[in-house]
Amino acid sequence: MYIPKRYGQSKVDTCPLCGKRALFKNKDGLTFCEDHKGSSIPEIRCVCGSYLEMKKGKFGAFFVCINCGTINMKRGLDMLDNMQKKEKPVVRKDEQVSDSGKYPGFDYGID
Repeated sequence: MYIPKRYGQSKVDTCPLCGKRALFKNKDGLTFCEDHKGSSIPEIRCVCGSYLEMKKGKFGAFFVCINCGTINMKRGLDMLDNMQKKEKPVVRKDEQVSDSGKYPGFDYGID
């Protein structure tokens, strides 16, 4: 069964940061919601290690990697999420054991 398109419902832009309906454009030319209209997307590193360049085309924004080629917006933002998760502080095993204080007076053998 054929369902005709209605005016204004064929293309709905969403905010890349929160997923709400995007109505405003920022200085880069991307559409954002009212809460994020002043923000911009930080530099994103690709899986191969090079930086992604953001471009805007006929069908919306996308990223370009020098080595990998074109990457869609959703996948590029997933890489951004992975970068932010990866930046957790690293705790060495030696510090973790010596600072635990589980057994007072016990010599762990770590100097």
